[in-house]
Amino acid sequence: MARVHLSPRRRVRRRVAAFAAALMAGGALVGCSDSDGPERSVDAFLAGWRSGDLHELGFIDPTGARIRAEEVSAEIQQLSGELAKTPPELRRTGDPTVTQDLATAGVRVEWTLPGDIRWGYDREVRLRRGTDDGWQVIWEPKVMHEQLTKGDRLALRRERPTRSAVLDGAGEPIVTPRPVVRIGVQPSEVTDATRLTRDLTAAFQAVKPPITPAVDLSDLPERLSGADPEGFVEVLTLRRDAYDQIRARIRDLPGTKFRTEDLDLAPTREFARALLGTVDPATAEDLQAHPDRYARGDLVGHGGLQSRYDERLRGVPGASVVVRQTRPDGTEVTAEEPLFTAEPQPGQPLRTTIDVRTQNAADGALRAEKRRAALVAVRISDGAVLAVANGPGAAGENLALSAQVPPGSTFKVVSTLGLLDKGAVTLDGRVDCPKTFTVDGRSFSNADDFDLGSVPFRTHFARSCNTSFAALAPQLGPDGLAETGRTLGLEGSWDLGTDVFTGKVSTGGSAPEQAAAAFGQGTTVVSPMAMAAATAAVARGRWEQPKLVTDPAPAQPAAPGPQLRAESVEPLRTMMRQVVTVGTAKALSEVPGGPVHGKTGTAEYDDDPANTHSWFVGWQGDVAFAVFVEQGGSSGDSAVPAAGRFLRALPR
Repeated sequence: MARVHLSPRRRVRRRVAAFAAALMAGGALVGCSDSDGPERSVDAFLAGWRSGDLHELGFIDPTGARIRAEEVSAEIQQLSGELAKTPPELRRTGDPTVTQDLATAGVRVEWTLPGDIRWGYDREVRLRRGTDDGWQVIWEPKVMHEQLTKGDRLALRRERPTRSAVLDGAGEPIVTPRPVVRIGVQPSEVTDATRLTRDLTAAFQAVKPPITPAVDLSDLPERLSGADPEGFVEVLTLRRDAYDQIRARIRDLPGTKFRTEDLDLAPTREFARALLGTVDPATAEDLQAHPDRYARGDLVGHGGLQSRYDERLRGVPGASVVVRQTRPDGTEVTAEEPLFTAEPQPGQPLRTTIDVRTQNAADGALRAEKRRAALVAVRISDGAVLAVANGPGAAGENLALSAQVPPGSTFKVVSTLGLLDKGAVTLDGRVDCPKTFTVDGRSFSNADDFDLGSVPFRTHFARSCNTSFAALAPQLGPDGLAETGRTLGLEGSWDLGTDVFTGKVSTGGSAPEQAAAAFGQGTTVVSPMAMAAATAAVARGRWEQPKLVTDPAPAQPAAPGPQLRAESVEPLRTMMRQVVTVGTAKALSEVPGGPVHGKTGTAEYDDDPANTHSWFVGWQGDVAFAVFVEQGGSSGDSAVPAAGRFLRALPR
């Protein structure tokens, strides 16, 4: 019989056919569990897949050719692509099915993708019994996934969620897409970098209201020299209305380039900025601190409510797993259809009580104030915080909620309520107001050293006599001032949905300390928010915690205070009205919108009497408010004028 010689290719084909026939032949044996069964090899393969160590196993390809374990390990690593650093969890699902010398085992593959997204699917591992009765794994890329072939690799495509909005008290988004202009420079077209820097700086300084903090372009020439000559070196992004102010000055400067787009922004540049914070592309610091949370290009909340509620607002990113393959020419292609997609979950809105028109009035009142300043407005009827404003001098710090400063004579509202509760004074009871008053060697005086003599107490309050309050301090007792302050919410544990300083009232001090504390000096410190809420309590007749963030609702809001005694609070209201009609805030007597009640305050903050903060607290209609100007001098110099600007701009 003649011997037939087969070509190598035909021999391979015959071997593949024989191997395939073996897969189909014979009856099936299910559940083999002897010590030499295939399940041990399957389990070892799954453990080695995850660890990267497969040296204890034998492998063959679908043709029956042997494959080195190291090659399989390398191909698993290559196929895993961007998922290689987080190998999947793997487990065998049931016992293998054995057909003569072939076995098939079900396997569950579960990957954990960024954001704790789970991607799971079922696969099969096939094995063949070797000549030594050991089981060899039949390896091919589709063992990992049915759609993988040699040369593929898995890649991740991050699906960004839609960031949700911070809402105002009417349920409308405060931050919405608004037009901006990105101002940049193309280095190759710059003829004189120093002159360009000077011209741009002068133009930016002309923007009204002023850009705070001021734009510093001192490094621009150096940046231009090190940049791509044809690139876009970004200088500043301006709102469209601000850009339009200086368009004619910068449009034709050599090298300047402009890109228009929309950014999510508040109604104005200063609108409740310290309260809200900003939303910006993820910084290098964000990416380094939270590599599992953010990716390049993500929008991240920085400061204020945007930072505190960033997780709620930004939502949950989704992810797609796609297949990428490198072509022979080196180009990379990505399959159109992903293997898996987890849809992103949009963020949840954050609802506040901020009233846009009231906030605009508050921001406008402080716009021209170069010193650090703050203004808080609260609706008396329900405690809703309508405005939280910080002047440009605060440079992003939320003084309105966080300042810890002496209240000065605005605290006579608290002292007077305590004195009235104790029956120590009456509206028309006469009290002496000397030029100076000494307590245990410490001398107290009035502003400009005035002396009223013996006059009705209402006059002391309207004219803000310090010496009479120092003399009356013993009537309050060592803890009386703090006790009265607590009925107005001071020192309380509030839950506004953001941090707030609620005050610290002097208590148990020496006689001179008690005298100083009676008119808002000594160790007493407050924030504008604390004083606005206390003022609203006087107008309302009972303290209630202010409301700022309403959804999510505060977990532990403070309980309402006691009902204030009518025989005390009514005279106090009368005196606060007289501060405006005949007293230290007479400049507010003719503002539109109805009667204004209030109290001025000039607070010394160190040992130099010339160094003072300026205060005004009061209400008009249903709006209570507090104005604070750091180092503002007397109340008439800064706080009262700011209060006037606010009241004149209030919506009617």
